[in-house]
Amino acid sequence: MHPRKFLILLLLLAALPPAWALPPLQLYVELTPEGGTLTPPPGEYSGPVVIKKRITLDGKGKVRVNGGGDGTVITVEADAAVVKGLFIHNSGNSHDSVDAGILVKANDTLIENNTITDTLFGIHLSNAHGNQVIGNRIRSKDRDVTLRGEGIRLWYSHENLIKDNLIENSRDIVVSNSRENRIIGNQMRHSRISMELVFSPENEILGNTFEDNYNGVTVIYSDELVIRDNHMLDMRKLTGYGISVKESYQIQIDGNEIAHCAIGLLATSPLEAENILTIENNLFTFNDVATYFYGEKGGHEIHGNLFIDNFVDVMGSTTSTSRLNHWENNYWDSYSGFDLDRDGIGDQPHRVYLYADRIWMDRSMARFYRGSPALSLIDFVERLVPSSEPDLMYADPAPLMNPPTRKGR
Repeated sequence: MHPRKFLILLLLLAALPPAWALPPLQLYVELTPEGGTLTPPPGEYSGPVVIKKRITLDGKGKVRVNGGGDGTVITVEADAAVVKGLFIHNSGNSHDSVDAGILVKANDTLIENNTITDTLFGIHLSNAHGNQVIGNRIRSKDRDVTLRGEGIRLWYSHENLIKDNLIENSRDIVVSNSRENRIIGNQMRHSRISMELVFSPENEILGNTFEDNYNGVTVIYSDELVIRDNHMLDMRKLTGYGISVKESYQIQIDGNEIAHCAIGLLATSPLEAENILTIENNLFTFNDVATYFYGEKGGHEIHGNLFIDNFVDVMGSTTSTSRLNHWENNYWDSYSGFDLDRDGIGDQPHRVYLYADRIWMDRSMARFYRGSPALSLIDFVERLVPSSEPDLMYADPAPLMNPPTRKGR
């Protein structure tokens, strides 16, 4: 080639966006036979990549895939394909097209041990069933939390395993119109909604840690869930909650640690008597309000929980809301009764009446003064010489004298 033409070609290449000058990984994928394993030489490659046949793409932790800032970086359309050990970054910026690090539109695939950074969405499962998403590290684009995409998104996707992933500085985990998924041992922090389930029944959320997000697990129109052994920590922004359940029934909330939240558990009353929540063996500690029940019917089963060092253990939209729940064998650090027969159960029920708390519960502006000397004095006078019969908020007929040992703790 003439030296002048060669110099012009070099200048043109230098002017191109960096990803365009990289070797295309798609070429390597096309040359890999069905059922084969592709282990590219270490280095950085350009996307996008579309996998349309059953292959294993293994970066061994030494391969980077650059999406070039346009669209989704890797799309998997072949059943039983494997994508693992890659560094994936620089997706597009479109929420409408759901630009992601990895899009799965297939069944029985394995997405494992990838690092996904600077992508709008992390991993998106769309009408994809029986997949395994394990051990990935996901971080969204550096922008306001509301403008990021979901770290993991399931859309009409069933029977998937989402396990041991780490999601940081993302927006949400969203499970929409998806059933019978198992979401186990994941960590999510510095994001918005830890997990949002919408029209997604029969899912299991087990052993996850959600920390320093705006809100915890949000359940909307999703029945028959199991939410067990999770850690919901430091959800204090605005009205942050550990778990929120709306119009969703037959849910087991068991063995969770809910700590340092504005509201630990927020739940609506069931429309029918059989549509209740079972709330057992949870630890509520250092929350502003440990549990808040909205509605008028009550009826939830609340047994064996620990209420320790919360500002308020129970609140309701009406006094009957919390009173009509079935409280039994919970441990309350505010219980002041005795156990003369030494059976581990308080001799008298744990009854909580509404005194001066009514002021800041009914008037949101007064919440600033919670715990102040003025409200404490009013409360003392109300208890000493009540001007009227106080309302019973709730009663546990068999409170525990000592906190039970929680499994795994």
